Amino acid sequence: MDLLLLLCWIFTDRVFRAVSAASHYTCSSPLVSSLPQSSFQSSSQSTASSAAHNAKINRRDGAGGWSPLVTDREPWLQVDLKEQMEVTAVATQGRSASSDWVSRYLLLYSDTGQVWREYRQEDGGGMFVGNVNSEAVVQNKLSPSLRTHFLRFVPLDWNPSGWLGLRVELYGCSYKSDVADFDGRSSLLYRFNQKSMSTVKDVISLRFKSRQAEGVLLHGEGQRGDYITLELHRGKLALYLNLDDTRLRFSSSRVAVTLGSLLDDQHWHSVTIERFNKQVNLSVDTHTQHFTTRGEGYSLEVDYELSFGGIPLPGKPGTFLRRNFDGCIENLYYNGINIIDLAKRRKPQIYSVGNVTFTCSRPSLVAVTFLSSSGSFLSLPMASPLTTLGGFSVRFQFRTWNADGLLVSARLSRENQRLDLQIRNNRLILTIHDQGERAETSAGHRVNDGLWHSVSLDTRGLQVSLTLDNEPASTLERWEQLEVRGSFYFGGSPPAARHRPTVSFQGCMRFISINSQTINLHHVQQGMLGVYSDLQFDTCSIRDRCVPNLCEHGGVCLQSWSSFSCDCSGTGYSGAVCHHPLYESSCEAYRLTGGSSGFYSIDPDGSGPLGPAPVYCNMTEERVWTVVRHNVSAPVRVQGSSLQNPHIMTLNYSSDPKQLHTIIRSSEHCQQEVVYSCRKSRLFNTKDGRPMSWWVDPGGERRSYWGGFLPGVQQCSCSLEQNCVDMNYFCNCDADSQSWTNDSGILSYKNHLPVSHIVIGDTNRTGSEAVYSIGPLRCYGNRWIWNAVSFFQESSSLLFPQLQAELSSDFSFFFKTSAPSGVFLENLGHKDFIRLELSSPSVVTFSLDVGDGPVVVAVTSPLPLNDRQWHQVRAERNVKEVWLQVDQLPLRLLEAPADGHRRLRLNGQLVVGGSASRLRGFLGCMRTLNINGVMFDLEEKARTVVGASSGCPGYCSGSSSLCHNRGRCIEMSNGYTCDCSTSAFRGPTCREEVSVRLHRESSLTFTFQEPFSVMQNRSFQTSGVSRESSSSGTREDVALSFITSHSPAHLLTISTFSQQYIAVILTTNGSLQIWYHLQTPGTRMCSVRS
Repeated sequence: MDLLLLLCWIFTDRVFRAVSAASHYTCSSPLVSSLPQSSFQSSSQSTASSAAHNAKINRRDGAGGWSPLVTDREPWLQVDLKEQMEVTAVATQGRSASSDWVSRYLLLYSDTGQVWREYRQEDGGGMFVGNVNSEAVVQNKLSPSLRTHFLRFVPLDWNPSGWLGLRVELYGCSYKSDVADFDGRSSLLYRFNQKSMSTVKDVISLRFKSRQAEGVLLHGEGQRGDYITLELHRGKLALYLNLDDTRLRFSSSRVAVTLGSLLDDQHWHSVTIERFNKQVNLSVDTHTQHFTTRGEGYSLEVDYELSFGGIPLPGKPGTFLRRNFDGCIENLYYNGINIIDLAKRRKPQIYSVGNVTFTCSRPSLVAVTFLSSSGSFLSLPMASPLTTLGGFSVRFQFRTWNADGLLVSARLSRENQRLDLQIRNNRLILTIHDQGERAETSAGHRVNDGLWHSVSLDTRGLQVSLTLDNEPASTLERWEQLEVRGSFYFGGSPPAARHRPTVSFQGCMRFISINSQTINLHHVQQGMLGVYSDLQFDTCSIRDRCVPNLCEHGGVCLQSWSSFSCDCSGTGYSGAVCHHPLYESSCEAYRLTGGSSGFYSIDPDGSGPLGPAPVYCNMTEERVWTVVRHNVSAPVRVQGSSLQNPHIMTLNYSSDPKQLHTIIRSSEHCQQEVVYSCRKSRLFNTKDGRPMSWWVDPGGERRSYWGGFLPGVQQCSCSLEQNCVDMNYFCNCDADSQSWTNDSGILSYKNHLPVSHIVIGDTNRTGSEAVYSIGPLRCYGNRWIWNAVSFFQESSSLLFPQLQAELSSDFSFFFKTSAPSGVFLENLGHKDFIRLELSSPSVVTFSLDVGDGPVVVAVTSPLPLNDRQWHQVRAERNVKEVWLQVDQLPLRLLEAPADGHRRLRLNGQLVVGGSASRLRGFLGCMRTLNINGVMFDLEEKARTVVGASSGCPGYCSGSSSLCHNRGRCIEMSNGYTCDCSTSAFRGPTCREEVSVRLHRESSLTFTFQEPFSVMQNRSFQTSGVSRESSSSGTREDVALSFITSHSPAHLLTISTFSQQYIAVILTTNGSLQIWYHLQTPGTRMCSVRS
């Protein structure tokens, strides 16, 4: 009931907000056309008439737009909106009447015009598609919308036959903002009108930007143990929430729900907490996590006040339990109350601690990004020495994901002497090289965690010290004072430098100072100080590629500056994102790979959400049985139970309920044996038929039919077989006999399996008892393997719901056809699409577009694929790669761009056997279609489609590989079977060897109705044509395997009625001899030694 109320609340609340927003305004007004010339800036301009202020869309002022100098290595165009605005779309146009336009670009945004951040869409893509000529307007919508003061266009590609030209427009609306600035020692307290506030529903929303990785944003607590705390910890947002559990109030093991990463980047982040009873949604920017609160209550009871920006210590104003928030909070709402607006108007409900101001302070220092792992560097000259005794001091902060990279290097005063400070294997290593020798010291561990780290490198006399963050300094003792000759190199060194390290630093640096003199990075950017290469100023471009975690099935995300990878160890999956299952989907599949009876892990839904399930595969019979065991294997004796106090046994299986459901659903047949022995213990009340014992199915439904009978009928198997001990009753046990009897049998109705509980209620009378045992769940067969459809009209196809494949998808199916081409399946979106097709008789293609342009992967077969034989197609697309495989041909793979779009956005139906345009349809058979671990019922869908039919006639035609070792393929109504009678093998596909154990003096003799042709005494009077035919076309193949420890031994003799023979003999020395006497006179022998 709580979940239903929650859903109603969320639906009503969000619909109301959406309708209200839509009814007030449409945020799509042009923002650039009315701006003055002073709102435009650029990195450069080619001429005065191509200045930045001419870059208004559909205008022909000056040279018709903005163009930079051709020597500008990093061109950009910047727009100042004069105030913070909400931007919902951008549009671009080339320079009028020219061959200058931008084909791809990035967007950077900033509140101050100094600290910039790259805009990324919800799917992670940051690159926008621009123009293909100078006049057409190309608009890109921003999802999510962007709230900013400054916007910068950064061209990436332009017309290769011309140059770079740009006109722009932004669309959006004004944005209301109430801001409070917290300095790390202040907070706002919202005090309630009564002693405490108790709520069952809370909505708290705010935006913040932080200067530190730690700090409390919100806190409240009550005396009964309730509390709510929202804080930044290591750059992530953590929410602690407890309802009515006093045990957790003073516990050190408080559990937080964390979301987001790198939130200390001095950019705005949106936060929303929505709670109804115990159900909570925590949202940070575009990511939302749902969870259930700890504690027993349904309301949050907070005493006296809520604090924002810190947790005050009771009785000590200005002191705080945890680190305070250092940054700005905007539009802070608590259950509809605008907290900052109340504070600005000095309302009595708000108490201010410390210095809270209502404008957001500008950052004093900015960061620089080292982009390249091979070419980035920053060279800065040595500042004046700290003292007359010389020496030097270097300080800076850095953040990175890379485990290796050079931070600082410098040539020292002596020849072949230098200093290197680098990250090596996640640690900070200081090395002094001197005449081929080196001295090292280290500091820290896991410094590549993406957080800011402070570094100090100092010389004091003959000592060099390295300090990381607040750790104790690491030192090196020298025998002489170290002096720097020339410049310090940060992040790398020029290509011409000697001893150039192989890996430069990729990451961000800030607060650089040399000999206590702070470096002005703006002067560096303007060429007034130092030398640099491959740097990006005024921004830290670090990204957390592991938030959200794109590794599936519990894979661990690992990242570097430019990419991420997945550690799939222990997950049961493999591949770039742990999407591909390591285990076969069934016991049948294990037997086809040559397995024998034993314990296995199977993955019944393949790449789906269910994990591997432990089962026992019984392969001793013709059918392969999948056996799932439970915790009650031994017989259970029951006495003293009644309907008021029944015996209840719960069965826990080795696989979880969802895995069991999938195994049962995909099997042809499942069964479970129930053995129930009784003495004066009835199954049914003989007066009113009320069950006195029963079992429970997985859905919790009570079942009162017993082994061997049909569902819904309260009878036992003896009634069906008409052999009950007393024919007045439908079960043996209902005769209430003093002697032991039983009602046993097999439960085989799949929808009711497996048995989850058994309840015994009639063993409380004198001499009354029962003994029961429940066997494991046993299943065989795969009901999907021959689920097939035949297409015989090009315009026919099967329509399924839209493919759920935003981040990853895999496809597997078989086909056979005589047609030269045809589309297997297709799903379209507005721009995105995905398609698998036979594009020519020997080529299968997998094509898609996720927003970065069409991608095609093709597999070419050396033989035609339209040969009316079954061929398997397997394909997968994920955020890291796209691959395609046909049969056992080499797999073809393409890697996805590291910063490309991630989400495949589809909005149409999945079309199987054709295309959405009803052209290029597939003609032939498809079967066993599996997408993302879900089997598609082709036969059921085909029954209602004109031009298609269920099943595929002729399973055996052209499919010689179905039955091996000369086994004969025999058609069945829903598949095939193999006749192995003419083969020395057996089994479903004639692959299992038939063997015999022979003792001394024993042998096997086979007599053939017709002599072997190779042994026949052919007439030499046949024609030349006959002689040629018989000598070149007559052939017999004989194969055998043996194992023995005895020799000599006679292994095989083949003889004819005309005294011709072949004999295979194992000699005493272990070699093989073949003796034969054929048409030519004499006996011949050849010998083979192992």
